[in-house]
Amino acid sequence: MDLELGSSGSTRSVNGAHHIGSTHEEEKDKNGTWRDIILAYKTLGVVFGGLVTSPLYVYPSMNLNNPSEQDYLGIYGIIFWTLTLIGVVKYVCIALKADDHGEGGTFALYSLLCRHANISILPSRDARIVVPSHIKTSTNIQKPSRLGKFFERSMTSRRILLFIAMLGICMLIGDGILTPAISVLSAIDGLKGPIPSIKKSAVEALSAFVLIALFLVQKYGTSKVSFLFSPIMGLWTLTTPMIGVYSFVRYYPGIFKAVSPHHIFLFFARNGKEGWKVLGGTVLCITGAEAMFADLGHFNKRSIQMAFLFAIYPSLLLTYAGQTAYLIKHLNDFGDGFYKFVPDPVYWPMFVIATLAAIVASQSLISATFSVIKQSVVLDYFPRVKVVHTSQHKEGEVYSPETNYILMVLCVSVILVFGDGKDIGNAFGVVVILVMLITTILLTLVMIIIWRTPPILVGLYFASFFLLEGIYVSAVFTKILEGGWFPFAISFILAFIMFGWYYGRQRKLDYEMTNKVTLECLGGLLSNSDIQRVPGICFFYSNIQDGLTPILGHYIKNMRSLHKVTIFTTLRYLLVAKVAPKDRVVLRKLGLGGVYGCIVQYGYADSLTPEGDDFVGQVIDSLRAHIEANSDEMSLAHVEDEIKLLEEARSVGIVHVRGKTRFYVGKDANWFDKILLGFYEFLHSNCRSALPTMGVPLQQRMEIGMLYKA
Repeated sequence: MDLELGSSGSTRSVNGAHHIGSTHEEEKDKNGTWRDIILAYKTLGVVFGGLVTSPLYVYPSMNLNNPSEQDYLGIYGIIFWTLTLIGVVKYVCIALKADDHGEGGTFALYSLLCRHANISILPSRDARIVVPSHIKTSTNIQKPSRLGKFFERSMTSRRILLFIAMLGICMLIGDGILTPAISVLSAIDGLKGPIPSIKKSAVEALSAFVLIALFLVQKYGTSKVSFLFSPIMGLWTLTTPMIGVYSFVRYYPGIFKAVSPHHIFLFFARNGKEGWKVLGGTVLCITGAEAMFADLGHFNKRSIQMAFLFAIYPSLLLTYAGQTAYLIKHLNDFGDGFYKFVPDPVYWPMFVIATLAAIVASQSLISATFSVIKQSVVLDYFPRVKVVHTSQHKEGEVYSPETNYILMVLCVSVILVFGDGKDIGNAFGVVVILVMLITTILLTLVMIIIWRTPPILVGLYFASFFLLEGIYVSAVFTKILEGGWFPFAISFILAFIMFGWYYGRQRKLDYEMTNKVTLECLGGLLSNSDIQRVPGICFFYSNIQDGLTPILGHYIKNMRSLHKVTIFTTLRYLLVAKVAPKDRVVLRKLGLGGVYGCIVQYGYADSLTPEGDDFVGQVIDSLRAHIEANSDEMSLAHVEDEIKLLEEARSVGIVHVRGKTRFYVGKDANWFDKILLGFYEFLHSNCRSALPTMGVPLQQRMEIGMLYKA
């Protein structure tokens, strides 16, 4: 298996720490191992939040009827093998190797598939686009596999693949809603032990207050408090297994005999359908594994592997062993399976640690949601929202005000509407396992199309994990009426928004390609004596490259002018994680005096918020270099005149022109277009402009209105 295909060998700066690409070990210096150890420690506070707090809510989420010792042994066996097979084998050993230049998650897998086979339906995969040099690998020249050819020929299969990727994105956002709610509520619920008189409504109100406070400080960024994350999670992963060891030594020293699979078989043979339903609770033991993969861009692969294998995995196994040992001696205490097994002398310290750990876990999923929304926006899957980089040194630290407050309302609503952690756990289980099943499907395609893994190994992987996760899916689907409907409702709404936005953008692009202005037509317009060439530089934004936007003709005919230096600019978001600075700006002359074409390329993990002057300076400097580099094709005097014209135009002033287009949906349009395009126009009229994301000052912006007939 060629595991080098999705890796980057360059040193990158992520979250303030430099790290080396995952496959080029020869480039590591002598301090590389220590760097990995330090990063592994930092990883505890960022990547594994939802996973390490799972002991708070796994047992309370199970519906057990008169459990016995053998039942608990079977349940612990299920937890052990779920953590081992899914956590260690699937994610640590396989999925982490399917990175897209250091980035992980659903986007990374879909990006890999689109980049190594022509299976995307996004316009950014147009064959005319200049592919950045740093993403060229040996796989680009491989002969397409049979499955790859099938996807290339079938638009239906490509749309299904896009839908699967969108569903994974929506489910991950749902995870960002449910993890803060269930983590904080389960932690605060510990007050009921020493204070039995406390009311359920008080626990819910306090949990809501903690979450509101957490969301209100998001705008300040996590840098100021992130140094506390790793110590808190480190303390959590140290103290809970210590209590676990104390518990199983005291109550049931032979607990580890439960790892024998025959206890699992006996459990299902004895409980039948009821045992199958218990899987809806045990699936929560692996919460956060997908976040571990999605957060690959924050830390390198080795640091995540070290943190999981040497800290998280043993900590969870010992903690669950201690909980199970306690429950074997106290058969009906599973409704509060965590706090009941904590010894009285350390109860309050553990309550404080558990609450802080729940807050860190919530923070990690909130930050991940911000990142997912940002990636969706730059890939044009989602309406534009404001994305702010809250740190000058940490590229991945972003904040979205609209997303933040919507998340806050939804998280608090989950607590106030559901109240019971068991119902939230039912909804949580649906999100967790569906995202994992989507990863299994996409990773199987990566193995076949990109890695060219032997069919027998692909079949073994797919059959094992699709069967395991499929069984879990069947179990959590029984919880649909008991809270499991919530993530489906959220995902449906998000998917409808994403599809409506994507459909509208595609229809707009189709119209522009059909009615584009050719260079010959532009030359004819400029040859008209009524059209003046006015001083200054104009950045004229367009969504198409092969031709010019129809708005240009509308603009010239009404303004009767065009700037002496006009740069037709296309912002192109590629399905890669990052675009190297040298590949960021691609320029060409369009054969008319002072008229140029410019493509500004970004990956889904790149920052899109440079200051306007920096952006203009970068493009103009690249244009000057482009003119000088092509001096062989024209005289020295002509080159000097062209550069002089460029500098004079820059000194006069700069204007950024973009179209403000709307669809005109006539009576002859079909019902599908009336609904989808009407919804798109609603989204478009309420989202942010594309230009502020480039830091363009308000006084330099101009919008030209035009109607497109649907």
